[in-house]
Amino acid sequence: MSSVAAVAEVIEAFRQQGFEFVGKTDDGWFKLRGLLIPPGADRGCQCEVQLDPTFFDLPRIRLLDIPSELPKAVPHLGADGGLCYLAKGTVVLDIYDPIGQSLACLQLAAAVLGQILKGEMIEDLAEEFFAYWNGWLCFVDMQGEDLGRQNCIVAQANGNPLWFITDNGDRTKRKLNSLGYQATDKTILTYRVKTTAQPRPLTSHWPPETVGDVLAWQGTLDPRCRRKIHDRIKEGENKKANGVLIVIESPLMTYGFAVLFDRQALVQKSKLAKRKDSSYGLKVMLVSMIRIDDRYLTQRNIPKSKTLADKRIALVGCGTIGGYLSDMLVKAGAGTRGGKLTLVDFDCLLPQNIGRHRLGFPDLLSNKAEAMSKELIRMSPGAEIHALSVDVRQAQLGQLDLLIDATGEESLGHWLCGRYRAPTPMLSVWIEGPGTAVRALLRTNSSGACYRCLWHSHRRDELRSTLNPLPTMLAGHGCEGLYVPFPASVSVQAASLGAEMALDWINGVHSPALQTRLLDRTHQLATPDCDPLRDRECPICNS
Repeated sequence: MSSVAAVAEVIEAFRQQGFEFVGKTDDGWFKLRGLLIPPGADRGCQCEVQLDPTFFDLPRIRLLDIPSELPKAVPHLGADGGLCYLAKGTVVLDIYDPIGQSLACLQLAAAVLGQILKGEMIEDLAEEFFAYWNGWLCFVDMQGEDLGRQNCIVAQANGNPLWFITDNGDRTKRKLNSLGYQATDKTILTYRVKTTAQPRPLTSHWPPETVGDVLAWQGTLDPRCRRKIHDRIKEGENKKANGVLIVIESPLMTYGFAVLFDRQALVQKSKLAKRKDSSYGLKVMLVSMIRIDDRYLTQRNIPKSKTLADKRIALVGCGTIGGYLSDMLVKAGAGTRGGKLTLVDFDCLLPQNIGRHRLGFPDLLSNKAEAMSKELIRMSPGAEIHALSVDVRQAQLGQLDLLIDATGEESLGHWLCGRYRAPTPMLSVWIEGPGTAVRALLRTNSSGACYRCLWHSHRRDELRSTLNPLPTMLAGHGCEGLYVPFPASVSVQAASLGAEMALDWINGVHSPALQTRLLDRTHQLATPDCDPLRDRECPICNS
């Protein structure tokens, strides 16, 4: 069926439901108008339905006449009448059943409207609060929990100002510089207060327009927070500031508002009524707070897990595994909130490395550790990342919370095991054969096997990755040009295994210590994931 025929049939199906075609929107969607009648109701509301001509997106449904008896703020209904009946991405539309799918959306919208008219779903206002609090953008980069006065940087780019609230000016300036903004010498008096109440709109009057409106609303949520807000506004007024920014930390989200003082009007009012609080009538400007602190950036996707923040981690080897792994470690919090990530590699990036490395052509002939450090800081300006462009045997790494060996060099791995013994946790990650398998070993105590222990086990044909011997495959010309060929996807999977085990480690999961991911399906896995003990022949573990 052609798309034109499908649209015609859907429009006809809607006509049978009392909807008439009235034209197209500016973006090419088809507009229909009719009554949206809730289940069991004898009357409905005039609405407009907009249909995606490709039927990939949900129909847009908007009430043309919002019932006058509804409060100022109700769940799932925007100020323009837009009805949120289904969250985008929660369902998959069947593009081969446009009639059934479109009518099902109409039916669901009618059911949601019925609940709204009955005064149900009020609790959803708390979950949807962000949609009701639209205002000036302000970035929040606060790692600590300190309340009271905060530092606000006013930055600018191309004449457009932005506010950045911070508890570490240097860190935040690195972030705003990466966005192309420059800090100015301007600021705004900023206070941070905390509430135990989840915010939700006041149904009788929304949005708040004055300080009095804000205080009345906060009084219904948390009277103590209301008093703190009022005190801070009066404090700003007494300091002769031009304005004050109030940041409210709630269990659900961070939100805020700004109050701009009209000094001339305040002087005139104070002459008329010195004893009367003039702050109630001041206009407020809603401010949408956007968190850019490292805790939020790293923990948003793993909310119930610990991250690698505040840990001292050293990654030895910034080659094909280490490059991708360092990227994943930083995304998991390494180097943030007082932590430090040290990259160690004395080698340079050559043309033959680029095909399977996290770095690219612009870093050609650069030291891998230094180039990787610059790239990671570009991606995560708040992270503390250091590069050591030396042989790890000459490096002074200091005290570590975790050492990661991503060199893939067996003899160097043995040396690292001997140099950094338990209880220093050590994670070894490597590729076996020409991408046949990827493996990782975590050693957290003296009873567990180290990387050298596996060498002894392999000599006895134990703990191998595959049942059959690994293939020996080399490419290149001459002794200096020989290498083991495998694609970048193998390196990424090795790095992914290492990142997963590093996150398991910080969350107290140390088993299985030896993990294998078989990539070549022509082979069979020889050793399931397990917890090998130290080998009786290992000179490191038995010395």
